[in-house]
Amino acid sequence: MSAMTTSRLSEPGSGFAGLLNRWGLPAPLLFGYAGLLLFMVGDGVESGFIAPYMAGNGAGSEIHASYVITVYGVAVMLASWLSGALSELWGPRRVMLVGLGVWVVFDVLFLALAVGGHNYPLMLIFYGIRGFGYPMFAFGFLVWITAVAPVARLGAAVGWFYFAFTGGLPTLGSLVASITNPIFGHYGTLWLSVGILAVGGLIAVVGVRERVGYQRLAPPEVKPVQSLVSSVSIAWQKPRVGLGMIARVINTAPEFGMLVFFPTIFSDKIGFGEERWLLLVSVIYGTNIFFNLIFGLASDRIGWRTTIFWFGAIGCAISILLLYFVPTAMGANYYWLALIVGALYGATLAGFVPISALLPSLAPENKGGAMALLNLGAGAAAFVGPAIVSLFLGPAGAAGVVIIFAALYLVAAVIVRFLKLPEATERAIAKDANLQDVSAVVH
Repeated sequence: MSAMTTSRLSEPGSGFAGLLNRWGLPAPLLFGYAGLLLFMVGDGVESGFIAPYMAGNGAGSEIHASYVITVYGVAVMLASWLSGALSELWGPRRVMLVGLGVWVVFDVLFLALAVGGHNYPLMLIFYGIRGFGYPMFAFGFLVWITAVAPVARLGAAVGWFYFAFTGGLPTLGSLVASITNPIFGHYGTLWLSVGILAVGGLIAVVGVRERVGYQRLAPPEVKPVQSLVSSVSIAWQKPRVGLGMIARVINTAPEFGMLVFFPTIFSDKIGFGEERWLLLVSVIYGTNIFFNLIFGLASDRIGWRTTIFWFGAIGCAISILLLYFVPTAMGANYYWLALIVGALYGATLAGFVPISALLPSLAPENKGGAMALLNLGAGAAAFVGPAIVSLFLGPAGAAGVVIIFAALYLVAAVIVRFLKLPEATERAIAKDANLQDVSAVVH
């Protein structure tokens, strides 16, 4: 089923759809990308203020608010895995519908009963369950992309995915909050986010008519339990997929980890202050958005492994060291240098984008299982990074933790050298690339 669709979408075609296909954005999924962007804007509206807001509206303290966010994080990790596993059984569109429904229903309950009633137990329950929403919607769509995008343009297709994903969360979401908070207040802004997200979700699930995503991806004879087990057992049945999951964890674990202790270091110890630290974060993520797309497009030309190895793993190993040691050595008077190395780190983070094309291509007969492990790695990174900080910040200090992060990126570089594609997949990529090139000349 997936192979047939890939073949059908391999021809760029003519007109607007042909232009999109040549840019690596599958034209039949255009409304999915647009809806994803709006969905993630709605999800990202709260990112800059939700913890202190919960502390003042029912949680009672920042520690209690952190417990709510921890429960939410566990749900995100589980849902990240389930999005791939259930897409095999239900089809990606149905998984997206479930994710949209979970987010809207439980966020409404969270705002109306937990926050509105200053009820901490309900806050834990409703906000925690809401954590299943965005991964099932977003990563369900990512599975849809990998199921239908031409293999020779898969790097670009997932690059567009992360362009929309990170464009909404936290970038445009935080921008919306900065505009609406003074007008509607935090509570009104949170209600507004529900509307933005619901509109985006409906655009995606109603607007995309591509039929593969409407159907289960697993063969009819595969039973539910068998499919769920295979989404885990693929880690040792296909060891390269398991290694790829580890590389995916390493991709963003340092990013989550640095956000635990960098704010204090950059704001207080270096002396940038909170405002300039937040601007630095905006530069990191803003650069990352555009390089998600750039490296996605480039990886289809220079190779997925090459892009991940040099620009992702090696690049991040260098840039995260520069991000810490340059500002601490130069001090607050050289803020412009901090912006440069921050932009470099954001760019090199995007060098890992092709891993979302590489992993499912390592197991073309079980793309859903491979995507389930990939998404599990993305969710696990949110725990691994802060855990490394909690374990090593005391004995090793901030510099020691940053060196550990750089060493992890070098480990990822070694891993990537083992992620060689099967020969049949290499031939399929070459064949699709030739079709794309011929069609581009014709049109």
